Parts: sequence; structure tokens; C-alpha cells
Amino acid sequence: MRFDERVRLYADKLNDTDDQIVDYIMEHRDEIADIPIQKMAEALYTVPNTIVRFAKKLGYKGFAELKAALALERRAEAAIKADGKTAIEKTKELIDEQLIEDAVRKLHEAKHVFFYGIGDSAYFCEMMAKHLRCVGKPADFFVQRHDMLYNADRCGEKDVVFVISVSGETKQVLEAVAAAKQNGAFVIRLTHFSPNSLADLADFRLYCWAPKQFLTSFRKKSPTSKRSESGR
Repeated sequence: MRFDERVRLYADKLNDTDDQIVDYIMEHRDEIADIPIQKMAEALYTVPNTIVRFAKKLGYKGFAELKAALALERRAEAAIKADGKTAIEKTKELIDEQLIEDAVRKLHEAKHVFFYGIGDSAYFCEMMAKHLRCVGKPADFFVQRHDMLYNADRCGEKDVVFVISVSGETKQVLEAVAAAKQNGAFVIRLTHFSPNSLADLADFRLYCWAPKQFLTSFRKKSPTSKRSESGR
């Protein structure tokens, strides 16, 4: 996992001093491997132990491993292959075991669990709701805007709303989640690992690796096909 991804993943654990360390590293990223920890501590008006603790918060064994990882990142290719294997490996890196346990506990304690999702997310909402019902937990899923809004207006403090949205920017979902949140529902969301509007509404933030992919056709289009496209 890249340094900037670790910073986003563990943002809730970082304090103001940690944020200053992040800014310093990003500003001196190219030469950070040659900067002694003492010099860095002096520049930030702190002590080396604070920097070591910061590195460990991000999952590194220490500052030396952090610097080595940054050096490898600098030499690595900028683009990450968006194949299935990479998506699974990246998702595994994003799993926070403690957060997963906390989310499961919330689902267990909830009076009712509601799943919201549109498009490709609808299938997963249906599957999760059915699986919960199999173990005796009241659960329903909603994949249409008016159904989600109707449900959101009737949510309560003992209910959990689990939202699946890769982009975290789907307008219909955001609208329903905001209404459910206003009525006191606890919100868990699963999105691609990137900043998004849904994150601000969620109590628990779960991530997967699902970047946008584009298919490019190299077949030359005929005039007929162009005319048919323009008429859609």
C-alpha cells in the first residue's frame, strides 16, 4: 500500500503533529531517503520518537521502513494494473480487522438492517440482506430512489443503514442516506478507496479497490454506425 493511501486509511488515528509530518514528507518526498530522522525532527520542532510513532500508526515497523517504502514507490511504475488479481490484493490491504469486527457488532445489535445500492451494487445488497435473514436478523434491501427515501424517513436510532456505492457520489443514494442519518440511523458505507461525499455521512467507512475502468474500441466505425449513435 502506498504512503498516501495509508495516510487516508488511518486518517482518524493521526493528530495535528502527524499531519505536519505528512506535509513534510510530501514536500521532501524525493530526498526523504537521505534526511536523517534527527534533522527531520528539528525541522518540525519535535523529537525522533514522535516520528517513529507516526510511522507505526501507518503500519510501518519504523521510520526506516517508511523511508524504504517511499524509495520503492519512487522507482515503481506510476500506474497500477487494474486487473482482477490486483483489485483483490489491494482490497485485502485495505481491510481493517478491528473495524470489521465493530461493524459486525453493530449489525448484530441493530433492530433492523437496511441495504441501499443502485446499479451494479444492487445485487450485493440483495445478497447481504438475504444472508442476514438466514441467521435471523431482520434485513431488507432497496435499489430504487423512492423506496430508499420512503425507508429512510422511517429509520430510527436502533437501525443500521449499510450503503454500497463504488463512487460514493450517487445522488439518489446520498439523498436517502442523509435522510436516514437525520432520523438517527447508524450508517456503514462501502466504497472504492478514494475521497467521496458518502464518507462524510457514514459512521463506519469500509473500503474496497474498484477504480473506474474504460474499454476502448479500436474498430473503425462506419458512417452508418455514427449516424445511429447520434440518434440515441
